[in-house]
Amino acid sequence: MYKKITLCVIKIIHSKKYIRPTEIVAPAAVCALLRWVGTVYVLDRLRSLKWKEGRSKNRGNGWWLQLFEGMDRYVALRPGERVLLSWIMTIPDSGYMMENGSIELPCTPEEEKRIVLELSRRAESNLREGNVYYVVSTRWYMGWQKYTGQPVGVFTFNEPPTEAPTSSAADRPGPIDNSDLVLNGSDGADPQLLRTVEEGRDYVLVPKDVWERLYAWYKGGPVLARKMISAGDSKQFHVEVFPLCLTLVDARDNSQSVVRLSKKASLHELYKTVCRLKGVESEKARIWDYFNKQKQTVLVVSNQTLEESSLQMDQHILLEVQIDGFWPSGFGMDSTGNDLALVPVEPLRSSVTIAGGPTLSNGYSSSYSSNIYGVINLSSTNGDMEDGYESSRSMTRVDRGGLAGLQNLGNTCFMNSAIQCLVHTPPIFEYFLEDYSSEINRQNPLGMHGELALAFGELLRKLWSSGRTPVAPRAFKTKLARFAPQFSGYNQHDSQELLAFLLDGLHEDLNRVKQKPYIETKDSDGRPDEEVADEYWRYHKARNDSIIVDVFQGQYKSTLVCPVCNKISITFDPFMYLSLPLPSTATRTMTVTVFYGDGSGLPMPYTVTVLKHGCCKDLIQALGAACCLRTDEYLLLAEVYEHRIYRYLENPSEVLGTIKDDEHIVAFRLPKNGAELTRLEIAHRIGEKSLFCNTNLHFSSDNLRASERKLFLTPLITFLEDPQSGADIDLAVHRMLSPLRKKGYSSSISIRNGRESTNGCSTQLGPGTQSAENCESEEMSINSLSFHLCIMEDSGLSRRRISKETVIKFGRVVKVMLDWTEREFDLYDASYLKDLPEVHKTGLTMKKTKQEAISLFSCLDAFLKEEPLGPDDMWYCPRCKEHRQASKKLDLWRLPDILVFHLKRFSYSRWLKNKLDTFVNFPTCNLDLSNYVKSNEASEGSHVYELYAISNHYGGLGGGHYSAYCKLIDDNRWYHFDDAHVSPVSEDEIKTSAAYVLFYRRVRGKPNGAVGEPSHGYRAF
Repeated sequence: MYKKITLCVIKIIHSKKYIRPTEIVAPAAVCALLRWVGTVYVLDRLRSLKWKEGRSKNRGNGWWLQLFEGMDRYVALRPGERVLLSWIMTIPDSGYMMENGSIELPCTPEEEKRIVLELSRRAESNLREGNVYYVVSTRWYMGWQKYTGQPVGVFTFNEPPTEAPTSSAADRPGPIDNSDLVLNGSDGADPQLLRTVEEGRDYVLVPKDVWERLYAWYKGGPVLARKMISAGDSKQFHVEVFPLCLTLVDARDNSQSVVRLSKKASLHELYKTVCRLKGVESEKARIWDYFNKQKQTVLVVSNQTLEESSLQMDQHILLEVQIDGFWPSGFGMDSTGNDLALVPVEPLRSSVTIAGGPTLSNGYSSSYSSNIYGVINLSSTNGDMEDGYESSRSMTRVDRGGLAGLQNLGNTCFMNSAIQCLVHTPPIFEYFLEDYSSEINRQNPLGMHGELALAFGELLRKLWSSGRTPVAPRAFKTKLARFAPQFSGYNQHDSQELLAFLLDGLHEDLNRVKQKPYIETKDSDGRPDEEVADEYWRYHKARNDSIIVDVFQGQYKSTLVCPVCNKISITFDPFMYLSLPLPSTATRTMTVTVFYGDGSGLPMPYTVTVLKHGCCKDLIQALGAACCLRTDEYLLLAEVYEHRIYRYLENPSEVLGTIKDDEHIVAFRLPKNGAELTRLEIAHRIGEKSLFCNTNLHFSSDNLRASERKLFLTPLITFLEDPQSGADIDLAVHRMLSPLRKKGYSSSISIRNGRESTNGCSTQLGPGTQSAENCESEEMSINSLSFHLCIMEDSGLSRRRISKETVIKFGRVVKVMLDWTEREFDLYDASYLKDLPEVHKTGLTMKKTKQEAISLFSCLDAFLKEEPLGPDDMWYCPRCKEHRQASKKLDLWRLPDILVFHLKRFSYSRWLKNKLDTFVNFPTCNLDLSNYVKSNEASEGSHVYELYAISNHYGGLGGGHYSAYCKLIDDNRWYHFDDAHVSPVSEDEIKTSAAYVLFYRRVRGKPNGAVGEPSHGYRAF
């Protein structure tokens, strides 16, 4: 019976040509039948060997060996079938024995990939709070991706080695290994993640169903389960990889223990966890917010979350236990249980709140429905004073400080750096130190109901109060996480991104326009620029009017030109800051092999020099000049990996950093109208045994099965015009191979009806002589093709042979496989398609070039230069009625009183993340932008600026650190704000390659052109 069932299954597979293991796409029923047959047969063989239903300790490849030998004995296996079973036999044991003693046979790599993708898609379509995800080491997961033939992500954060993308089969990975993610010595039952790990670089998150399948296949660990939470008012879902870690101090014996809970857990859950841990009754327990080891606030049992209570990672909480109705501290609750916990230890300094609002008493407002921050500060000497510090009297110059640092709450240096630069902006601190309550816009749907402005204002007041005591911005961070969930948690973020959100959020909270009018903008239509610019500015101010607009916003002119009809569109847009690219002076040499897409010439490698941090457009331009590209042609760049087109580099703005030195890049010269034609990819295949033989030896490709063939040579690309059948493909393949024809065959080859044939048998065949029998085989029927071609379908997993009359469903891309026979080797010189050169072969004595410094003006020039839009940012031409890749030119039109320059040191793409440490030489004073402003009438005052603040970033993308240099205007001195540490610094020390965001303020020019007093754009200060 086993023989008959096995024969049936193998014949089904053989009839469908499912021979090569990596190409098996058998129907589900066939796969299930094969598994069943294998299981039954293995059990039968084990019983015959007196193994107790497979429970022997010898559970390795012996199972599959017995299966293979048994099938080979019962069935006359063909070579392809023997390969199939040999492949099954090589699969290592990963624990396929079920707990109940039954056997679970392994899936093929393709099945594993399909199952995981389906489960992942299902999980993505069902996102909800509480879903469980598992942390998996990127190192192990990339090995699994290779094994299943998936593209492997490249995580280049400067330090980790780059993994080469691959789609080829690899060895089956071992058990899941997450040991590189957890702390050494951490509890095996509750392993703790390293705080330095990052998603993508160090780990990936997989849904619960995916983890269960991976774990069933591979076992391993440690298991790292995490839950999905919703963050902020927008309810954005993300996985809480690092739950809140709190240090619990027991007031009875000062012992310490660690409590880990989700930041979305309630205070009720916190009490329940602590009381269970310490074995006390919840009615007799009281927990304090013990930040900085000082009593801040009693955490009252409620449904308020730990995040809303402003509890931070690794902070302390204090447990007090009531004894005989009294608390150890002597205050809080009396014996009757009356709640006095919210009465502050020290009286509040002032009865006036920030922004001139109503006073707060025991955490409740006499006018507001609830406390703005929800907690009351019980200590005014240290810690989080902004959590409830109500002093908002108009502070005189004598009271000002501005030298207080900000405590790091866990990777919050990016926030501290941006805040210090902003609170040292003269018009901003002048505004928030006064009464701004009348300008708070609580009805703006685009704002945060005034809460962000209130939190920022109170934090600024504390920083500008007298003294240098560091401030912990806990309440501000809580508000920030609520309105901008992307900044929640304790990962490192970008200070410029935070600054952009903060400026926009403060503007909306302080927008003086309560009802925004609807205004339809008009095109310039040839009107004078001054008229159009003033119109746009009036429209903008009619909807946006705040201190942020008054101080930070300028206007630039944007000119778009259609490349087809030359339609010119001019608009005038506001800006809050200018993001300047860093033009690089470093270069790299790149070698690219250029092919003719029409088969008119031989491939030729070209070595060109391009900017190291340039883009694909620069490489294309250099190659075009080197190969004398015609005006009616364009170059299509592609990466070749393992004799396949791995990816196309069609985005001209893609950075060249995505191309590694050891990769193989090709370029195809194609007609410019090729985008409207069908692209044909031609891959080459040959029998494995012939690779080790002389190519002059004859063999029949018909006798070579798919399992005995492999890819070789460089794939070719051409275009098909109005293809109809297989004959069109055959003709295109002949055209592409024609430059490779050996000279001895040039006069004896002709094309007849789209088919290549020989004119008789007397032709000189070069090294060998062709027999009459082979000559007869060359005379193919009129319906056959010149080449053995297969069309690849279903993403290349299945193939079918094509003939001359085969009707092919053509899409944008058609992929075919050309099987090389003795005939192709006799006719064509394949050496031209072998051994592609690497992009750059590093020499042993190569000198490292030093990066030259660039000026701020060169960055500004690069920002304002004309350039074409990217293919993903096409402009809709109103005249052509189509999206066009227009050219864009920016010009500065109106400058603000505070001008912010963002130096674009970070570049991101699908495959690469990079940071530029280029030194930018920027002036600290006398920054004159007069030559850049196109309208002197629009900008009031001078165009001369002086520097007053810098946000710095040190290190790489994998972590790094932020700090700030700020100048106290009254003292005319610079200080370094490094989180809580503040120290004086000389002006000569502030210009470094770490400068990331530059803050300039306008100064008035004296009649003789010298720099004078600051601008009065907002008010004198």
